[in-house]
Amino acid sequence: MDFSSAAHELYGVTPEEFVATRKRLVEQARNAGDAALAKRVGALRRPTLPAWAVNLLSRAAGEELGWLLDVGEQMREAWASGGPIGGLEQRRGELVALLVRTAGRLAREAGHPLRDDAVREVEDTLQAATVDTDVAEEVREGRLTRPRSHAGFVPAGFALAPPRPRPPQPAKARGKAGKRPESQAAERQRAGQAARDRARSAQEERARKAAARAEQAERALAEHDAEVVAAKEHLTEAAADVRRLRRELDRAVEREEAARRRLDRAEEARSHAAQAAARARGAADEAARTR
Repeated sequence: MDFSSAAHELYGVTPEEFVATRKRLVEQARNAGDAALAKRVGALRRPTLPAWAVNLLSRAAGEELGWLLDVGEQMREAWASGGPIGGLEQRRGELVALLVRTAGRLAREAGHPLRDDAVREVEDTLQAATVDTDVAEEVREGRLTRPRSHAGFVPAGFALAPPRPRPPQPAKARGKAGKRPESQAAERQRAGQAARDRARSAQEERARKAAARAEQAERALAEHDAEVVAAKEHLTEAAADVRRLRRELDRAVEREEAARRRLDRAEEARSHAAQAAARARGAADEAARTR
């Protein structure tokens, strides 16, 4: 057991199981002779109900949560480069709504339905994760102890629109560092190009990840298709076996009925033969007495 696995297990249990699970993990670390690990695990705090519900998402809805965090990363890049965020904002809203519903369902199934204030705190935490990279990492790890929030939806230091360029200075003017206006414009151009390069690299990375996910999904689909074909073949064989067995059963029933009729006739003939034998035996005995 290491700290990461212990924390993952601890923040995956229900709130009422937290203290007992933490005690067990501390004792386990102590028994293994790892006092430092026992101290770290013992210092972990029990999560509030909304934080626990968000932690559930990282375990039971990790793919959807990853989509939201990817959208948050794209939004931060768009904010940094002054790009449009309208479509990303809509996508974020859709994913947050989906994850809030999922968190509510998971909490309810675990016996802890969320009240309205807890639902709002779950939503605030998910919104904050799209803005703050530290919150995003906490949400991804699933070890929150309390909900998170962010004042507004724009990261500090970024603007929703690109900054307006400064008016051109006279040719004789120089910047504070003694640079000519042309040099300052070139610097701004290089900065803009660097931002565009970063955005393009991030887009290529997202495309690569999306392609990998698509390939994985296609492999899974192919496996399911193969399973469907195999199941259909098995069903066809089983249906043929059923028809064959039904025909054999019908023939067996017919043979049973014929055998039963034969037995009835044989028993009837035996009864007649027994009666005839009795009469013949009686006549023989009578004849013997009269001699």
